[in-house]
Amino acid sequence: MITSTAELAEACNRLAAHPYVAVDTEFLRETTYWPKLCVVQMAGPDTAVIVDALAPGLDMQPLLDLMANEAVMKVFHAARQDVEIIFRMGGFVPKPMFDTQVAAMVCGFGDSISYDQLVQRVTGEHLDKSSRYTDWTRRPLSEKQLVYALSDVTHLRDVYHYLCQSLAAQGRTDWVAEEMEVLTSRDTYDMRPEDAWERLKMRVKKPIELLILKELAAWREREARARDVPRSRVLKDESIYEIAGDQPSEAAALGNLRSLSKGMERSRAGEEILAIVRRALNTPRDQLPMVPKPKVIPEGSLAAVDLMKVLLKLISEKHGVAAKVLATVDDLEAIALDDDADVPVLKGWRRELFGEKALELKHGRLALTFDGKRVVVRQIEPENRTKRA
Repeated sequence: MITSTAELAEACNRLAAHPYVAVDTEFLRETTYWPKLCVVQMAGPDTAVIVDALAPGLDMQPLLDLMANEAVMKVFHAARQDVEIIFRMGGFVPKPMFDTQVAAMVCGFGDSISYDQLVQRVTGEHLDKSSRYTDWTRRPLSEKQLVYALSDVTHLRDVYHYLCQSLAAQGRTDWVAEEMEVLTSRDTYDMRPEDAWERLKMRVKKPIELLILKELAAWREREARARDVPRSRVLKDESIYEIAGDQPSEAAALGNLRSLSKGMERSRAGEEILAIVRRALNTPRDQLPMVPKPKVIPEGSLAAVDLMKVLLKLISEKHGVAAKVLATVDDLEAIALDDDADVPVLKGWRRELFGEKALELKHGRLALTFDGKRVVVRQIEPENRTKRA
């Protein structure tokens, strides 16, 4: 258990001498906006350490230096939240990166397989996950917590080796590298308050409602960050929808809203909410945002999407790639409307594996038939296409 900066620096120097380091974190964020880092686990080929991130006087800079070292592959499982913590601490995204959950989907382990399931299928080991939701802020950590924490990275080494070999054998190493581009992009972790409204479900129909929703979501994001509390502690989603719909401009009207806590209309937050509403109501009509029109898919295109869903399932099973990695329903709808849609499935390896076949199915050059036991894909010869036409 590393508790001093000198110990951390020595461990990170040892880990930096290897081609990869497996990384995991334990954190809490139930009562905060920012995740509170409690423990960091790291393992190289012959080293495994636990870092007490809450140890008094511990400087985490040696760990950040290791995460910034581009000569070392950083291996995570379901990396996004771990990387978010590193990004928050150091202002950078660790590169290069390997996410075993993504690699597992490319290697045929299904959609978003959990870490314990992946370990069991790769190594045969059954992990005890009972410590997952324990209080990682309490000290001292129990022996059970320490064993759990270490197992998360020691088994991750075995999983990483297995997946690398599997990807190489199937010629899919570059596929995972493409997927890592999203996880290693700053935009994935550096969300602007002005974009916070995109997390909300679209429940507004008028431009004035959309403007209020956008401004409230941005204000809530800034407040939650500044106070380091969950968004819902500042303002619930339901309250944002209700304020956008009712547009209260006076304290009494704000206090009448059912979703707001009693007395909020008399607080500083209430005053700022009312100011947002008033500014929106005074915004000239020609400066109001346009409400996105609902996506309308022609009836014939909907049938094409249904057929492509079946084709997607067949191809994902045949090639051992999770369907969600190949294409989303939005991708299929885009293809149904436009052969040149700007979607991932019509680019790179996805196009080769599925995209081209989806277009052929759309244009009647492929058929889905039933041979008595299963659905099969059949190529339609040109002369048969002519007869059918």
